[in-house]
Amino acid sequence: MNKKWNFAGLLLLVCTFIQAQKNENEWKLWYNQPATRWVEALPLGNGRLGAMVFGDPSREEFQLNEETIWGGSPHNNTNPKAKEALPKIRQLIFEGKNKEAQELCGPTICSQSANGMPYQTVGSLHLDFEGMENATNYYRDLDIEQAIATTRFTVNHVTYTREAFTSFTDQLLVIKLNASQKGKISFSARYTSPYKPMDIKKSISSNQELQLDGKANDHEGIEGKVRFTALTRIEHDGGKKTMVGDSLVTIKNANSVILYVSIGTNFVNYKDVSGNSLISARNYMQNSYKPFEKAKKEHTRFYSNLFNRVSLDLGNNEQALKPTDVRVKEFSTQFDPQMSALYFQFGRYLLICSSQPGGQAANLQGIWNYKLRAPWDGKYTTDINVEMNYWPAEVTNLSEMHEPFIKLIKETADKGKESAAMYGCRGWTLHHNTDIWRSTGAVDGPAYGIWPTCNAWFCQHLWDRYLFSGDSDYLKEAYPIMKGACEFFLDFLIREPRNNWLVVAPSYSPENKPTVNGKRDFVIVAGATMDNQMIHDLFSNTLEAANLLKETTTFTDSLKNILTNLAPMQIGRWGQLQEWMDGWDSPSDKHRHTSHLWGLYPGRQITYYQYPELINAAKETLKARGDHSTGWSMGWKVCFWARLEDGNHAYKLITEQLHPTTEESGQNGGTYPNLFDA
Repeated sequence: MNKKWNFAGLLLLVCTFIQAQKNENEWKLWYNQPATRWVEALPLGNGRLGAMVFGDPSREEFQLNEETIWGGSPHNNTNPKAKEALPKIRQLIFEGKNKEAQELCGPTICSQSANGMPYQTVGSLHLDFEGMENATNYYRDLDIEQAIATTRFTVNHVTYTREAFTSFTDQLLVIKLNASQKGKISFSARYTSPYKPMDIKKSISSNQELQLDGKANDHEGIEGKVRFTALTRIEHDGGKKTMVGDSLVTIKNANSVILYVSIGTNFVNYKDVSGNSLISARNYMQNSYKPFEKAKKEHTRFYSNLFNRVSLDLGNNEQALKPTDVRVKEFSTQFDPQMSALYFQFGRYLLICSSQPGGQAANLQGIWNYKLRAPWDGKYTTDINVEMNYWPAEVTNLSEMHEPFIKLIKETADKGKESAAMYGCRGWTLHHNTDIWRSTGAVDGPAYGIWPTCNAWFCQHLWDRYLFSGDSDYLKEAYPIMKGACEFFLDFLIREPRNNWLVVAPSYSPENKPTVNGKRDFVIVAGATMDNQMIHDLFSNTLEAANLLKETTTFTDSLKNILTNLAPMQIGRWGQLQEWMDGWDSPSDKHRHTSHLWGLYPGRQITYYQYPELINAAKETLKARGDHSTGWSMGWKVCFWARLEDGNHAYKLITEQLHPTTEESGQNGGTYPNLFDA
């Protein structure tokens, strides 16, 4: 899937570097000018709250997010016609009438209601300052060792400093404004929000706080039921605070100011929105009544305990003394080893800031989004992107950050029983997307939605979590979910007529079309290579888990039997690993998904030591696919080349990704000034 900027693609680059001795250089993104676009603003987050800091001396903006503000409300989007239509669809596929099968999938398998709900913004807190138009000595940074953003500049011989952090310990956005002379801070504070006027209300609370109440959108016929409240409490040393109307607070001639932003919603869980957003916001705001330095120290201590678990020193030179946007522009022509290390650690920073235990998993936007309709709705795209978000979790010593995704898997497995039942199968499954409501139906039409194999990929994360932890109690919780995914395939797999192999049908190789007789006019197939690889991985891991838990039964005997009957990986006519069972690969195909190499990475079926012929086929596939693509795809290719033990090619891809882009569509890779990738 293409992404305007892709959180997942950036995170996965973490996996390509090795742990090394700590580099004592500062871990900062820094700039000599304020942000004028969202992709120049600097991201703060504590897992639940997100903020983008623009740093304009006159018109400061903090764009705000809270992880549970999504459109719609509890629902599912299965299609009750699937079971009856399935035999006919399979018949058409096996008769070579794939296009007709795809057309039948639309009304009978794909959701006829909603295609998933959008992740949405709160809006922005604006601070409008007087007399700051001629600022000099401008500097702003994001210190990813402390998770603090700083802006500093001079006006009329007065130095102004702003610090901001999203406190992990207090669950607030905290902003401190300082000046080198007394009485020099004057501004007005206000909210803006993109929601319709009927869905938003601005007011001054009884505690003299700025208050913003809103309701997330209705979407595709699903009523929006998430309500949110944002409160901003302002403490000032010296000067005067005034309430202006029902939506503005002014500060005049203060020495220093601290702002506390609290956001609460009525979201309880994916089945329940019976909470109270105002009570939630007020409860968090109770944490604001402590000294600023104490709050800052507690925040940095919590964050640093996570960030400092891994250090990386690739060397240093004079390039590290330049602003971050300049380093990105020059990366392809100037040797800058510390930039690679900074990119690595920024990926870890993003994961820490967007995924904390007890909260929601990082979505397509991580946690940062200024729109009501983010690209691809900011959902959880499950044919690579949400999984990719979490590839760094275990290998870079951030295991706790994996927990929100593990929770998402457990909840989706519960909801996914409905999707399995719609096919007449036991167990659970889902398709290529889900959302905060854990919808599991086939969405976005048959060209994208008919992919019932995502449960196998999810279960790889369950198993990997066990491999890294060795926690047998956790494995006892994960095993029934893995077993349920296996049960779905025990019922769903079907023998294809030519070779009598067991295959998934209908399905596809994510988002790509085969070339058949010079045409590319369908995606629906039987026995896509990626499906075969993932089911092999699922069954093998489940058998190992069953053995560890002494769960050997007729169920495990069934898995062993199926493993010997799955369609094998095949080497095609030009030496490539075939993407489709029928050899429909084209050497001119440059598609962003390279799904049939799943068995190379993140899977572990294709190795030098067991299958050198498949290694060579994987290389031929990558050479034909080419390097350049959207950012997340280039990141996946970095991992492929690393598994192929070709570090030079992996670094070549990193170099190509670390070049500036201004393209809003995000189709051609590159890196935005704030290191988000396109």
